[in-house]
Amino acid sequence: MLAYLARRLVQAVLILLGVSFITFVLLYVLPADPVRQIAGRSATPQTVENIRAQLGLDQPFFVQYLRYLSGLVQGDMGRSYLQKTQVSELIAARLPATLLLMGAGIACELVIGLSMGVAAALKRERPLDQTLMITSFVAVSAPQFVVSLLLLYVFAVQLGWFPIGGYGTAAHVVLPAVALGIMGSGWYSRMMRSSMIDVLRQDFIRTARAKGLSRSRIILRHALPNAILPVIAMIGIDIGIFMGGLVVVESVFGWPGIGQLAWQAIQRVDIPIIMGVTLVTACAIVLGNLIADLVTPLIDPRIKLR
Repeated sequence: MLAYLARRLVQAVLILLGVSFITFVLLYVLPADPVRQIAGRSATPQTVENIRAQLGLDQPFFVQYLRYLSGLVQGDMGRSYLQKTQVSELIAARLPATLLLMGAGIACELVIGLSMGVAAALKRERPLDQTLMITSFVAVSAPQFVVSLLLLYVFAVQLGWFPIGGYGTAAHVVLPAVALGIMGSGWYSRMMRSSMIDVLRQDFIRTARAKGLSRSRIILRHALPNAILPVIAMIGIDIGIFMGGLVVVESVFGWPGIGQLAWQAIQRVDIPIIMGVTLVTACAIVLGNLIADLVTPLIDPRIKLR
């Protein structure tokens, strides 16, 4: 176990190093000039050059990158160009909201997706199966802003069941979480259906039926724990996606998370914030996959960490 964790830690460091380098390169060659955003349109060329020198943006690429890595090793993610605040403080302030929405969103998509997948597998090649798979395809294909606006219009504007936007109470998290759940449930339902059908054809399921076990016990005790294994890896990936990929949902519902922070930084070419959010998201993906790998053997002892 310790050797496995050590090896994964080394891999994680290399992955994060690669992500930081690629992101830094892309931001370096970006046509937009962050100094112009800071100085304003009326700034003189001398003012622009002074700001560029103060930020160290007049130095060669590798000098800037190594300086950023040096600060990162010391726990310094830099200071926002426009907000004049440490990036770590800005992310830490937004992190609780993102984690709350991430947990609620993953819970919703699991409940919706796994239920649809199991029901479709048990009624495969029947009208219910076809209806659920079409529904899952529509859910996956629907744009995020369309689903979000539709939920907002129906349940907040017309019915008034939930607040239009904001953050702070349980009612505020319902609509954005359901929006994320609907959009992510399609992948889980298709994966769960395929896995469940495959498990139901296995010999141990036939043996359980021959022993006279009830249908519900066979499904819940024997089929479901084995069919759910491929889904665990998807949950690990979703953790990273939800950390940084909720820009549209957070914008529609006015949710003050990391996704909204990243969108604001992109609009203003605030490089330190973009780098910080990217690295936090990459860390979440690596951590999510590691957790998924560690949890899988607990569900199925036949799977060993190597």
